[in-house]
Amino acid sequence: MIRWWISALQLTELLVASVVHLTYGFYIFSTAVAGDLSQALSDWFFKPNLEGGLKGDDSIKTSVNDLPPIVLVHGIFGFGKGRLGGLSYFAGAEKKDDRVLVPDLGSLTSVYDRARELFYYLKGGQVDYEEEHSKACGHSQFGRIYEKGHYPEWDEDHPIHFVGHSAGAQVVRVLQQMLADKAFKGYENTSENWVLSITSLSGAFNGTTRTYLDGMQPEDGRSLKPICLLQLCRIGVIIYDWFDIPWLKNFYNFGFDHFNMSWKKIGIWGLIDCLLGNSGPFASGDWILPDLTIQGSIRLNSNICTFPDTYYFSYATKRTKKIMGNTVPSGIFGIHPLLFIRVLQMSQWRHPPDVMPPYKGYRDEDWWDNDGALNTISMTHPRFPVEHPSHFVVQDSDCQPFRPGIWYYKIVEGDHILFIVNRERAGTQFDLIYDSIFDRCRKHVFRKNPTLPNHQVHH
Repeated sequence: MIRWWISALQLTELLVASVVHLTYGFYIFSTAVAGDLSQALSDWFFKPNLEGGLKGDDSIKTSVNDLPPIVLVHGIFGFGKGRLGGLSYFAGAEKKDDRVLVPDLGSLTSVYDRARELFYYLKGGQVDYEEEHSKACGHSQFGRIYEKGHYPEWDEDHPIHFVGHSAGAQVVRVLQQMLADKAFKGYENTSENWVLSITSLSGAFNGTTRTYLDGMQPEDGRSLKPICLLQLCRIGVIIYDWFDIPWLKNFYNFGFDHFNMSWKKIGIWGLIDCLLGNSGPFASGDWILPDLTIQGSIRLNSNICTFPDTYYFSYATKRTKKIMGNTVPSGIFGIHPLLFIRVLQMSQWRHPPDVMPPYKGYRDEDWWDNDGALNTISMTHPRFPVEHPSHFVVQDSDCQPFRPGIWYYKIVEGDHILFIVNRERAGTQFDLIYDSIFDRCRKHVFRKNPTLPNHQVHH
């Protein structure tokens, strides 16, 4: 009887979580469509007045003396400039500086695949996922073609500032390691110094216990539970990619085109094969969720360095507080409805006692503070399997002078999506965070003689 009640509760929770996520997804999608229609009508009526006006171009026209661009890298289910109509993943933060790029990477693809895509987005050419990896994961070696790179002069003398939200922060770290390892064929001169700074906004450095609540198996951090939210997500994504409706895929894309799951290529039997888990990204494990488990993050981190000449800063978010020794959500109205249940569940997380802990010295209570998607311990700096140098910042003066090779981190009160998509939710905090990020990039992070906007050279 008790087992029946537990099953009923679990199914109810799955139903509620599914409805909440689908409703939010539909809300974002419909908002983007409505915005597009509104823009189209506006252009139709006012087009004569706009002739010769500004033309949007995501590539950056550069000269050698220009300031380095700031590249904003989205997280899971994210999108870059050009997707979802005029909607901005970073809620318009990219307008705060003249030299900002917002790449569109796979929204559910693995950290590895995204890092490869980001390189070619910037340098130009056809995305090369590398032969050995592609064979092991069962997808095409080559992907999207960028006729023109968005910053083709990128090199050690023209480095870049990166700002990553959520999984986007880990993507940038993997890319920097690839540059250090000279992992791009035909580019033998790459180095870690192509990256001037990395700023992380709710960055997924050490994984999250939410992956297990959503359906990843705590035993291995790779496979899915038979009935869970992620199984529903998996089925939806496979069907979406199989139907391969061009206008829909242009509007929003999960990023699995290199897995060739379209009906034109695999037919009905290929679809059944994917749904049964015999092929595709979910079968090979080459998608984002395994990289976001604690085990998956440890696997990634064991091959990534923090480099001595790169500047690092992270903002860890938190929506929990302690009451009489118990960790609970810090309020009801300040937490997005999409995340409230997960904030509560993550604050009560218990690693299954019959399953080996993900690392030596693991304690549940270290992982209770969270923002509804990631645990706060995961967002400050890389900690597992080896802790990287870090410095906790209370006042901005704590990081003056700002030194490279150290993860400076702040803990901010907010949920996981406070600083993206909807600018109004964060209010003045939105401007404070992004202004401080851009200000730091422009005024405190230099490797060579900098040229400031007023062209005064500081030695």
